[in-house]
Amino acid sequence: MAISCTPAINNLPLNRHPTPVSITVNNERYFADHPLLLQLDRCSDSTQLKQIHARMLRIGLFSDPYSASKLIQVAAYSEVSSIQYAQKVFDQIPRPNLYSWNALIRSYASSQEPVNALLIFIKMLHGSDELPNKFTFPFLIKASALLSALSVGKGLHGMVLKSEFGSDLFVLNSLIHFYGECGCFDMAYRVFMSMPKRDVVSWNSMIVGLAQGGYAEESLDLFFRMEGENVRPNDVTMIGVLSACAKNLDLELGRSMHLYIRRNGIKESLVLNNAILDMYVKCGSMEDAKRLFDKMGVKDIISWTTMLVGYTKVGDFSAARSLFDTMPCQDIAAWNALISAYEQNGNPKEALATFNELQLRKEAKPDAVTLVCVLSACAQLGAIDLGGWIHVYINKHGINLNCHLTTALIDMYSKCGDLEKALEVFHSVDNRDVFVWSAMIAGFAMHGRGREAIGLFLKMQEAKVKPNSVTFTNLLSACSHSGLVDSGRGIFNQMESVFGVVPGVQHYACLVDILGRAGNLEEALDVIDNMPISAGASVWGALLGACRLHGNIDIGERACSNLLELEPQNDGAYVLLSNIYAKSGRWDKVSELRKLMRNSGLKKEPGCSLIEVDGNVHEFLVGDNTHPLSKNIYVKLDEIATRLTSVGYVPMKSQLLQLVEEEHVQEQALYLHSEKLAMAFGLISISPSQPIRIVKNLRICGDCHAAAKLISKLYNREIVLRDCYRFHHFKGGSCSCMDYW
Repeated sequence: MAISCTPAINNLPLNRHPTPVSITVNNERYFADHPLLLQLDRCSDSTQLKQIHARMLRIGLFSDPYSASKLIQVAAYSEVSSIQYAQKVFDQIPRPNLYSWNALIRSYASSQEPVNALLIFIKMLHGSDELPNKFTFPFLIKASALLSALSVGKGLHGMVLKSEFGSDLFVLNSLIHFYGECGCFDMAYRVFMSMPKRDVVSWNSMIVGLAQGGYAEESLDLFFRMEGENVRPNDVTMIGVLSACAKNLDLELGRSMHLYIRRNGIKESLVLNNAILDMYVKCGSMEDAKRLFDKMGVKDIISWTTMLVGYTKVGDFSAARSLFDTMPCQDIAAWNALISAYEQNGNPKEALATFNELQLRKEAKPDAVTLVCVLSACAQLGAIDLGGWIHVYINKHGINLNCHLTTALIDMYSKCGDLEKALEVFHSVDNRDVFVWSAMIAGFAMHGRGREAIGLFLKMQEAKVKPNSVTFTNLLSACSHSGLVDSGRGIFNQMESVFGVVPGVQHYACLVDILGRAGNLEEALDVIDNMPISAGASVWGALLGACRLHGNIDIGERACSNLLELEPQNDGAYVLLSNIYAKSGRWDKVSELRKLMRNSGLKKEPGCSLIEVDGNVHEFLVGDNTHPLSKNIYVKLDEIATRLTSVGYVPMKSQLLQLVEEEHVQEQALYLHSEKLAMAFGLISISPSQPIRIVKNLRICGDCHAAAKLISKLYNREIVLRDCYRFHHFKGGSCSCMDYW
């Protein structure tokens, strides 16, 4: 973070006065035992503090330097006042002593606006005769750490080296912590190694900093060095070490460290036990975690929430829910853990049900984290009504629309089919980070509006927001969905040379998809053969999908073989190759693949379509007859079939995965696809003025795509369908994808 005071700090000469003179020094304690000052220590509320202040002014005690500094101390960082009042008291002192300056700097360094600590310090240097001491610098360095103000901290470091405190243990420990917080571990280590003397805090600052900064191995190495130098670790040390074990997913070493703590008599604390618990959970050993959890005499909400997250992480949602129900205090963090677990593990319906329960209980208030999780669940289900309600809730309750929430809203509206609403959210905020821009580019991509995605990318560059890996994945997807082959090639080639983003497997998969869908299969294969990294399943899958589109059996067989080598249980690979064979009339090959799938115990993932009506999400499977309105749905489906036939519609039997001899059975199999059931339900349940919005788990088949175009024209309805690849907006007999998907 850039702060305007940086040049001032860097350019200030520390030794302005060879022998600084101050008329107020803190050791002039003539009135230390004055009754009013004794009352200050027992002050219980702000009213009493102000009364004491007034009496000090009346009797002239406030003019005594020690007495004034004592009042500043209580006003600055006791529980009975506020920093604003402390500032007002400070401003009344004509010549505050260093103790008073330090009290105010310390208070601001721990406040919501630590930058004020640095501004007060500059005021002290310019407007008083006081010079910083060994207590001043740690507060200033702490403020710089909170602000991640690296240049300011370096300036303070320079002042420390010029002063007599260059070897002060407390100051140097603060610098180690500062550099660690800023991610400058080389500098932190240099300070650490230059110290004439190190205490356990010095070692802890390095060990904890490295562990939290993602340098787990280095953190552990330092711990073993610490042991070798006979420095006794404490509970803080072990928290850092356990964090490193958790990041390395090293359960064996984590267990050894747990045993080390017991054998070496390291003081047990709730924080330490929570760290051990967290290590077991992150390493996937719920048995060890539960054993410790059950033994813990004292537990807090962190203990309970850690266990809750652990159960959800291993997929034991029953145990997670049971634990949640027995929690003594279900704060919003616990609710968030449960909702997030459902949402992130493919259970969006359960996530929304849990959120509804939270609303009904009214025991905890949803926060930004809750809403981000719920919006993500809405996006998965296509539940735009609930997603829109969340948007209204955010505005109604004045919740700050931070970048996380903005991204979640854009993602929700985009995935629910309302791109204009997503754009409205995007344009309504001033603060847009790379994820906000990337989410909007993704919205354009999934709706097939590639040129607009590229245009937004150019505006992103004008706004000087640096794109990341996700940005380019979304941008390349936009080119793929819109057939922008030259643009896709150009963007891919500029990734590393212009923007410094090294293409990963996903980017290569996008490039292969761009080339393959455009029919450039040989070029796509050449890209794969010359990749500097191993071609993952997504790369071969993209090529196989392109071969299905263009009916290329030879390259399709090679792509399928490589894909199954990487993912032997990938049922989608068999399905795509089956579709290639079916398209060419090679039913013998289709039968062979079906037999191979049966022998391997693989089954094609069933088609599933979701549709939201009046805030409720309805689910349809292939041939589903479980819906309460199933009879009406099939009556509507028969009507649709009749009307389609009357305008010359012929079912695409090549879309069947296996050869079915009977003609009527072939047609019936196609009519039972889940998206057709959802369309029929939408026609009888949703007002003609509203679009029918459907979300499908698989790629829409060619027959359903052709039928949807005609249905939109025959019934004069807008149908918005999202499959696993992109959006299709059907209206007036045509589709937004222009049959390019």
